[in-house]
Amino acid sequence: MSAPVDLLHAMLSIPSPSGREDELARFLEKAMNDLGMAARRDEAGNVIGDIGAGNGPVVMLLSHLDTVDRPLPVRRDRDRLAGRGAADAKGPLAAMISAAAARPSFPGTIRVAGAVEEERLSRGGEHLARTVPPPDALLIGEPSGWSRVVLGYKGKIDIGYRVTRPATHSTNPVAKAGEVAVAFWHDLLEALGPDRDHGAFGRPAATLRGIHGDPTEARLDIDCRIPPGFDAGALAERLRLRANGGEVTVVRHVPAVRRARSDPVVRAVTAAIRRHGGTPRPTVKTGTSDMNTVAPHWNVPMAAYGPGDGSLDHADDEHIEIGEYLKGIDVLTTTLDELATAL
Repeated sequence: MSAPVDLLHAMLSIPSPSGREDELARFLEKAMNDLGMAARRDEAGNVIGDIGAGNGPVVMLLSHLDTVDRPLPVRRDRDRLAGRGAADAKGPLAAMISAAAARPSFPGTIRVAGAVEEERLSRGGEHLARTVPPPDALLIGEPSGWSRVVLGYKGKIDIGYRVTRPATHSTNPVAKAGEVAVAFWHDLLEALGPDRDHGAFGRPAATLRGIHGDPTEARLDIDCRIPPGFDAGALAERLRLRANGGEVTVVRHVPAVRRARSDPVVRAVTAAIRRHGGTPRPTVKTGTSDMNTVAPHWNVPMAAYGPGDGSLDHADDEHIEIGEYLKGIDVLTTTLDELATAL
């Protein structure tokens, strides 16, 4: 196997579910130092490696260390690597490290960051946004496919709902806690409108991630996905008015983000894809990423890119084609060359 494939294979062999990324972070700190980068870990547990000639623009390549907590055996089957994180997002992160290591003379600084807990509340990305100066350009490492560049992601609102009711006989006609919670869920769907659609970037949608309850107490865990410009405050106020004695909590609000095709990073990735024989396909995604997390803090050119099939995120057959992975490294390396000129 080539060095980049060896790197990804080793990363896949180290389990790193959210909250338990330390072993992978320590491995990558050493691996990046061995590749000529100046690597360190910060207070949040993120691993950060710098390379380049300095005295020029800073380009950050930001991906994440963590995966969902569903182990998947690591194996190589002919021309693919399978394992948890192969697509989301150890494949993109390994590609970023490999591309950065191939450009030690970059006229500025390439800063590769592997963030913790992106699959939870993006604690690592939030810490970077608060403690690291804004780069001159930012590329988020998420699986887009080697010939796609991602312009934006839907936002999200995590909502908790809790309601209690006095104990009573099941035949009493008064609404029980579980029934009130179910009615709240339908009120939320109505508030989002009849055109709600998880598959459409411009429309909101909701998922009932958890429901726990009995006649005296019920709790809901709700994940709302929202388009750019969505009024999260108005939704929260409307839901509180319909809470029927329950408590509505906005656990987290992450705004949607979208960049234009004229964004310098989008243009650099697009040009790089063309240089390697691809037809660029700009796209938007209905999930979220650390692009949502840092965009409110860093008003800089940005896009998302990475080898891998995003439909395999969190899947039981998560894998990455080795040819796709190596092509992604080529595109990332050329993107750095494009940005060196553009910036």
